[in-house]
Amino acid sequence: MKKRLLAWLAPRLIILIYYLLRLTIRWKFKGQAYDKTQAPFILCFWHSRILMMPYMMSGWDGPMLISEHQDGKIIADAVSLLGIGSARGSSTRSGVRALLQMVRMARAGHTLGITPDGPKGPREQVSMGTVMLARKTGLPIRPVSYACSAYWRAKSWDRFYIPKPFSKGIFIVGDDLFVSKEMDDEEAMQYIQKAMDENTQQAENYFS
Repeated sequence: MKKRLLAWLAPRLIILIYYLLRLTIRWKFKGQAYDKTQAPFILCFWHSRILMMPYMMSGWDGPMLISEHQDGKIIADAVSLLGIGSARGSSTRSGVRALLQMVRMARAGHTLGITPDGPKGPREQVSMGTVMLARKTGLPIRPVSYACSAYWRAKSWDRFYIPKPFSKGIFIVGDDLFVSKEMDDEEAMQYIQKAMDENTQQAENYFS
């Protein structure tokens, strides 16, 4: 009974926090804002920055790749309340099935969402799954990060980033990255890693 109550309550608490931060923080955007009429792409952001991404992607319906463990279910239920669909799986569990689902959605014209270091890290390290998804879909990867003038960091494996209410926030949207056929897997991962690191650093330096 307690588990069922927690499973129902936790996603709704996340949404409550999300709307509190969305309404009380003065957000700015640097880079190309999301528009439904854009060609599809792969939205790429670190696991620690997942909380406010629905604000940057207002109107996006998914899918987002989310792991099948219990924490993943809570996240999937939360984003579902915002109208964002999910594909359940990871590089370690049900990965092939989730990848195929994401490829089908891409071919249907959907923008995809992925945390390249999820579900359990290493923190802020691009996984091979990100390269595979880019190769299979042919879609560009668009790195995105955000930072705030005041925030907390959780003691979780990803050092989850929690903006403080009434602070200032910035979203940094990077240029699209295309994984070419000439790149081997290691080169492709380093290419994406460099762009993600620069994007994150730019966001974190904004209020310095």
